[in-house]
Amino acid sequence: MRADLHCHTTLSDGSLGIEEVIAQAKRNNIDVLSITDHDNLASTSRAVILGQRYGIRVLPAVEISAVDGTRGRKVHILCYMPKKPDRLEGLCLRTSEARKKRGKEMALKVIEQYPIAFENILRYAAGGKTIYKCHIMHALMDYGYTTELYGDVYNKLFNAEDGLCAEQVRMETEHNPDVRFALELIHSAGGTAVIAHPKVYNSFELIEELASQGKIEGIEVYHESADETEEEQLLDLCQQYGLLPTGGSDFHGFYNHYAISLGYKFTPEESVKAIITRGEHVHA
Repeated sequence: MRADLHCHTTLSDGSLGIEEVIAQAKRNNIDVLSITDHDNLASTSRAVILGQRYGIRVLPAVEISAVDGTRGRKVHILCYMPKKPDRLEGLCLRTSEARKKRGKEMALKVIEQYPIAFENILRYAAGGKTIYKCHIMHALMDYGYTTELYGDVYNKLFNAEDGLCAEQVRMETEHNPDVRFALELIHSAGGTAVIAHPKVYNSFELIEELASQGKIEGIEVYHESADETEEEQLLDLCQQYGLLPTGGSDFHGFYNHYAISLGYKFTPEESVKAIITRGEHVHA
């Protein structure tokens, strides 16, 4: 079984639409797929139906943005197969609305320095109606201000310390929900909670805290950001606390920082079966 349980579409910060992602998963011989758009469940019903058409099992999912308040760091939580996804809608809507406001503020600041029409940025954000940094950079590439998504211009604009849009970047953490509140909502919705890419936001200590308190069901062990030593460390945590090791490409298409294709990383078959079993039998 080949299962990629982490990827994105144009509903958040991916460059391909739902059907394009599923069709590519089929080409890459993926059997099980989860589309995990940021704070957005809009893909769920259509993705499941399209998956059936292409012969791929699609597990409904969402990537929830939260914050580790103790350490002042972001943390992302992958929620799989929520039985009552409507219980997550309010949280997703609040986070998305705040992100939408920050995105517009970032875009307007950038336009002051790099004259282009606001509509040039909006067309890349049309799928999800929220402007991400990648959408701004794509528009700047179109008009010759840079030849790369992630490079000097990106750092000049979005460096969290001194970038032109640093204030908006910092506000991402300030306006995200606390991780424990987000986990409570995920579990009230009957979802399986997995801490995404721990290396990206240095979530190792947080994982031990949450795992020891029975707050999470899994860890995304297999992700581009983690090297072999870190994978082993995360696997040890899974074994110590009885957690599910998962994995996925974190595919964003053109908007990935590195060349990554669907199926670049996989979730072990045992974990996939456990997520499905839990999703079918848990009571929300």
